[in-house]
Amino acid sequence: MRRVSTETWSGIAMLVIAVVVSTPALIGLADPVIPRPLWAGLLVLYVVAVLLTGSHPSRRVNLAALAASVATSWAMVLTVPGMGLMVILVVVTAAISVYVVPLTVGTVIVLLNSAVVLVTTVQSGYPLIETVMMTGFYLLIQVATLFSSSALLREQRMRAELAQAHVELRATGILLAESTRTAERLRISRELHDLIGHQLTVLTLNLEAARHVDPELAREHIERADDVARRLLRDVRSAVGELRTRPMDLQETLQSMVDGLPGLAVDIAVDPDLELGEEQQIAFIRLAQEAVTNTIRHAEATRLHIDLSVREGRATLVARDDGVGAAGAELGNGLRGLRERFEELGGELTVDGSDGFEVTGRVVAA
Repeated sequence: MRRVSTETWSGIAMLVIAVVVSTPALIGLADPVIPRPLWAGLLVLYVVAVLLTGSHPSRRVNLAALAASVATSWAMVLTVPGMGLMVILVVVTAAISVYVVPLTVGTVIVLLNSAVVLVTTVQSGYPLIETVMMTGFYLLIQVATLFSSSALLREQRMRAELAQAHVELRATGILLAESTRTAERLRISRELHDLIGHQLTVLTLNLEAARHVDPELAREHIERADDVARRLLRDVRSAVGELRTRPMDLQETLQSMVDGLPGLAVDIAVDPDLELGEEQQIAFIRLAQEAVTNTIRHAEATRLHIDLSVREGRATLVARDDGVGAAGAELGNGLRGLRERFEELGGELTVDGSDGFEVTGRVVAA
C-alpha cells in the first residue's frame, strides 16, 4: 500500500478547509446572490479542479484545471458577500498555481485574487480601514503561501535531480570499473598465454626429449619435472579461462547503485545461481538504473522492487514501483534505447503502467 506523502496530506487539509468555510452557504446560514444549487455546483467544480491541478500528466489539463479553480473561487467569493473566511478559497488557488505555471504568473494570480478580495469587502460594506487591512492581510497570506509552495517544489525537484545524479554516477562508476577489470583480465590472460604458457610448452617438449637421451638414473627426476610442468600448464590455462569469464556480483553491484537514495526504498533480489554474459550484465544494470531514475522522476513512489532471476528459461529483470502508474504512457528515450539493446541480445523489454509502473527485461540465460 502506498504511503501518502506529507504534500498530499497538506492538499487534503486545504480542501477540507475550503469545504468547511463553504458550509454556511450550503446549509443556509449565508445566502448566495445566485441560486444555492448553482453555488453548490460551483463548489463541486472548484474541488474537482483543485484536485486535478498539477496531478494530471497533460499540461493542457493542468492549465485548464488551474483556470477553473481560479474562476470558480472568484465566483464563489463574489456571490456570498460578508463571508470573510470564504476568501481562503483564493489562497488555495495561489498555493497550487506554482505546480502548473511559473512564479511570475502565480504572482499575477495573487494580484487578481487580491482585487477580488477588495471588491468583496467593499460589497460587504466594511469601513475603508477594515477594507484595506483585510485586503492587505490576505495579500500577505497569498504571497507567503505562493513563495512557500514554490520553495517546497524547488527543493523537491532538486532532491529528485540529486537522487538521479547519484544513481547515474554510481551506475557509470560500476560499468567503468567493470570495463577496466575486463580490460585488465584480458591483458593478463594474453600475457599468461603468450609468455608463461609458451615457455611451459617449450619446457615440456625439452623434457620429453631429455627422457630419451639422459642416463637412466636421471629418468625419475625428469619425469617428475615433466609432470610438474604439465600441471603448471593446465593451471595457467585454467586461470586464463577464469580471468576471461568471471562474472560480477550483481546483487552487490545493484545494491551499491541504490544505497543512500532519499525518499525511495529499493528492494533488490538477484538469483545467486544466475549466469550472464558481460553484455547481458551491462543491459540489466542499465535497465535497473533507468527504472530507479524513472521512479524518482515520475512515479511519486516510496518503494521499488527489483528482481533478477530465471523465468521460463530466460534471465528476467522485473522492476515494479508503488507509484501512480502511467497506463498508456509512451516509452521515453531511455527505455526505447534499452528495448533496442535487449532486442539485439535476442530478448525483449515490456512495460505495464496499470498498477504502479513495471518494466521487464528478458534475455536468454547463459
